Amino acid sequence: MTAAKTAPRLATPTDLGANATKDIAGAINALLADTFALYLKTKNFHWHMSGPHFRDYHLLLDEQADQIFAMTDVLAERVRKLGGRTLLSIGDISRQQRIADNDAPYVAPSDMLAELRDDTQRFVSSMREAHDVCDEHNDVATTSLLEVYIDESERRIWFLYEASRHGEPDGH
Repeated sequence: MTAAKTAPRLATPTDLGANATKDIAGAINALLADTFALYLKTKNFHWHMSGPHFRDYHLLLDEQADQIFAMTDVLAERVRKLGGRTLLSIGDISRQQRIADNDAPYVAPSDMLAELRDDTQRFVSSMREAHDVCDEHNDVATTSLLEVYIDESERRIWFLYEASRHGEPDGH
């Protein structure tokens, strides 16, 4: 191969080893793709919100989208700190994301909240799985980040759940 066709090595020093870098980068890149997908879906619903609770839901989803987007750079840079490669494009995101897009021309506000709640719950499950991968390789820095993101995501689930309730006295 010529030098022009060979990608330069990313030689970021780490003591975690090649297998750890590969496993962790794979787990975190999948989360990063899901983070972008969840961010865009949250903004989609924010932009297309309607109805009597418009202002409250519109502001809630904007706040949540900001929180989700704030995760992207931290996750990508964590992969790079370990010497891994991270996402390269929208196409790369779409190939790796596990959170489904919603391209419907209209979604009822209650369905928006429920879909985001369910997606965020799946996202939390994926973060727990990635946490296990990081823990297996003794990557305490990434596990620590994920613990904070799990807590933040659980808060978003709680808010989405409470915003979608209709005042049932039994709490369900």
